Amino acid sequence: MTAVENDADVIVVGAGPGGSATAYHLAQHGVRVLVLEKTEFPREKVCGDGLTPRAVRQLIRMGVDTSPEAGWLHNRGLRVIGGGVRLELDWPDLASFPNYGLVRTRLDFDDLLAQRAVSAGAKLRTNVNVVGPVLDADNRVVGVEAEVGPDKEPATFRAPLVVAADGVSGRFPLSLGLAKREDRPIGVAVRRYYRSPAKHDDDYLESWLELRSKASGDNLLPGYGWIFGLGDGRVNVGLGVLNSSTAFGKTNYRRLLTDWLANTPEDWGMTDEANAEGPILGAALPMGFNRVPHYTRGVMLVGDSGGMVNPFNGEGIAYAMESGELAAEIAVQALARPAGAERERALMAYPQELKARFGGYYRLGGIFVKLIGRPEIMRMATKHGMPHPALMRFVLKLLANLTDPRGGDAMDRVINAMTKAAPAV
Repeated sequence: MTAVENDADVIVVGAGPGGSATAYHLAQHGVRVLVLEKTEFPREKVCGDGLTPRAVRQLIRMGVDTSPEAGWLHNRGLRVIGGGVRLELDWPDLASFPNYGLVRTRLDFDDLLAQRAVSAGAKLRTNVNVVGPVLDADNRVVGVEAEVGPDKEPATFRAPLVVAADGVSGRFPLSLGLAKREDRPIGVAVRRYYRSPAKHDDDYLESWLELRSKASGDNLLPGYGWIFGLGDGRVNVGLGVLNSSTAFGKTNYRRLLTDWLANTPEDWGMTDEANAEGPILGAALPMGFNRVPHYTRGVMLVGDSGGMVNPFNGEGIAYAMESGELAAEIAVQALARPAGAERERALMAYPQELKARFGGYYRLGGIFVKLIGRPEIMRMATKHGMPHPALMRFVLKLLANLTDPRGGDAMDRVINAMTKAAPAV
């Protein structure tokens, strides 16, 4: 097949943060990229309004202006609440990452990233629902079948390489028989927006390690919660439950959220249904490489599609964008080689590099998930860990995956040694 017969050099399925980052970095290298997005922008997404410095670094690498003047709310770190202790932990000062986080709603965040990809030269088509692969005689993917527009007109798009960035549903990899692995951690998160003059303009993202319900006699609820301001009079409030918890899959998560919020101070505005904006929405969090292989038969998996959410903290956007940049770098090298064995050799570097970067860390995350799924361990860790700020700073670095790979302080060296020693998932 000649290049003229192809619609692009690379087709990217999905224009979330992972897909847009992939497309941006490919286009920056002069690759012809076609991004196919099933919805229209702007569009709502459930999770991800709060960004750690790891995600901020990826935005900067895409040339995004992250200043307050450009509509971003900056935060200094994480406020952790649990065990009767309230601790404010600033993001660490590192050579490798900025020392601030950001908040911006997914409603315009995804649109902004998609437009960055377009400005770099990528072609974006919205309202195009990809339904399956186009296969050649060797069973290799050489394009996609899609339904276009409200009338679902059938269409075929061709490219020698396809990037699946279609999120947690992973419908494209599923069409190739790549099911998620049940032995890897997964979480469920629900969130809602509330109007809250008291909490909307906070310098810290707030993490609740213990959730209590007034309705059940101040009993401890499963999961962990968060509250952070959007800077516009509203807050994002939510909770997550991991599959290591006995409550996973057996709980009404929306009721869980309202039970917890009923126990918050009245002036925060979250005990009054009249302050709620929109319904409670939920999403799965695919963690620890729960769909593999990340490259096969002409298809690279990026972000949630490849189960790249951090098991330690539920963060997905940073890893979606990071894997997208890596996929782009490797695809550029691969496409410069002739089709066949040489190109395949280059593409196989993608899963190998992902494993080298995150495999050991995600292995530790899987152990962490199993431990905190046991309430007695979580209670003990909260009770004995929270009163020690130095230990909690170490925990923050570990959970947010924020260390300098070379040099750094003693904490960095310990965390880096742990991740290198852990067998990769």
